[in-house]
Amino acid sequence: MITKITHTCVYVLNQDSAYDFYVNKLGFKVHTDAPMGPGARWLTVTPPEQPELEITLFLVAEGGMFDTETVASMTALIKKGTLVQPYLHAMI
Repeated sequence: MITKITHTCVYVLNQDSAYDFYVNKLGFKVHTDAPMGPGARWLTVTPPEQPELEITLFLVAEGGMFDTETVASMTALIKKGTLVQPYLHAMI
């Protein structure tokens, strides 16, 4: 039985917008913001009352683990709201 979660991932289309929403609007704290090569970064945030939970704001972009077709599919799902990008819906 799962009794605790410490890491989860939210797929985002723009890490800067996600950062702004989670940090400046929700008050989350940045845990890690590290460059991961050209145009990529590892960005995680934590809720202020639950610092042991790390949420990775994972950019959906070509390269690494996503090919062109996968990026197109995931982008369509995020924009549709099926693969939710929470900050996008909160700003509409």
